[in-house]
Amino acid sequence: MTTSGPSTTTTPDLPASGHPAELRRALSLPLLVLYGLGVTIGAGIYVLIGATAGRAGVHAPLSFVIAALVMGFSAASFAELSTRYPVSAGEAAYVRGAFNSGALSLFAGGLVVFAGIVSASAISVGAAGYLGEFLALPRAILIAGVVIVMGAIAAWGIVQSVAFAGLFTVVEIGGLAAIVIGGFGAETGLRSSFVEALPSLGDTEALAMALSAGLLAFFAVIGFEDIVNLAEETRNPERVLPWAIFLTLAGTTVVYVLVAFVAVWSGPVEELAASRAPLSLVFTRTTGLTPAAITAIAIVATLNGIIVQMVMSARVLYGLARQQSLPAIFARINPRTRTPLFSTAVVVAVILTLALLIPLEALAEATSLAVLTSFTLVNLSLIRLKLARRAPPAGAFRVWAWVPVAGFLSCLGFLAGTIAALLGAF
Repeated sequence: MTTSGPSTTTTPDLPASGHPAELRRALSLPLLVLYGLGVTIGAGIYVLIGATAGRAGVHAPLSFVIAALVMGFSAASFAELSTRYPVSAGEAAYVRGAFNSGALSLFAGGLVVFAGIVSASAISVGAAGYLGEFLALPRAILIAGVVIVMGAIAAWGIVQSVAFAGLFTVVEIGGLAAIVIGGFGAETGLRSSFVEALPSLGDTEALAMALSAGLLAFFAVIGFEDIVNLAEETRNPERVLPWAIFLTLAGTTVVYVLVAFVAVWSGPVEELAASRAPLSLVFTRTTGLTPAAITAIAIVATLNGIIVQMVMSARVLYGLARQQSLPAIFARINPRTRTPLFSTAVVVAVILTLALLIPLEALAEATSLAVLTSFTLVNLSLIRLKLARRAPPAGAFRVWAWVPVAGFLSCLGFLAGTIAALLGAF
């Protein structure tokens, strides 16, 4: 990885902002990694571990490794593009830079905002459900309270938002660490069974099971891409962003592999796959503590997921307005908070409306399609830039030309698998 010059790099492909107030450059590498881990290690692991184990059995840890390796190609594409265009609404900027199309750029940005808002809406409902275990309040009041409080923090300031999310991430990882430490510390022969989770190359049945579950595991490892939308609030983004992307993906993979290993070896896999709260089951098995403890941690995980999606979605709207794809009011920065208050307010209002009024099952499935389509466009954008021999700024991070091709093909494969799964449900 190479470094570049000052973080004020601009690109001739994108219009100048012309706005007097700018976002505050205050984020360092540790804060960005905490943000990335907060996005990625979220509510998904609390549900997907059971479904992944149901498909892959004791080879579930390998499924997470496969998903991370496949997503590594797209992560590398994001890393290079984030140094070419270190701006908010990164995906939209990459598409605009590659294809010079405002409509395609708006479509790419819209996919990211859609996925973020729907995801936050679904997580808000989940957070209210967990809070209902402790607070005897109507569901609507709990949802509204969660969304409004998280929205206020997101509007307060980027340092406060990311620090708040970072604190929650530490608590969240602490809960997962308790599962891992409890599992390896138990006298169950767990440590000696680690090698058994890796099938031999000749065990085609086990490998097929792990590959099939990799489609599920994919949805647990995405989230690193949200980092690029904080580019204008990051100090020296051309150097820091690639590191943050790769460290987030690597850290997430390590945590998931360890948790998955403990989960599938701590008791019957069939019981884990059938459980509605699989991680609570594993937590009780390995630590001997009450399920209320992991429920409290689940609340932290869901609140964390809400705030990071709010921050990301508001920055994408801000970036789209800076590119003149949306009205200028979305790019207006409050001089006191140095945050896009109007964009944040719109995001919070839509999240609250969806969480209160709309059944989210179909929208949640559509989110998966939106994320995969966005990844496909990002890889295609880098392919186009490399074919056109559009060199990145001096000292920027670079990948080989085959990397975005591999990312593009893998995303198409995941997209086809997701569509087939959705059609099979009908």
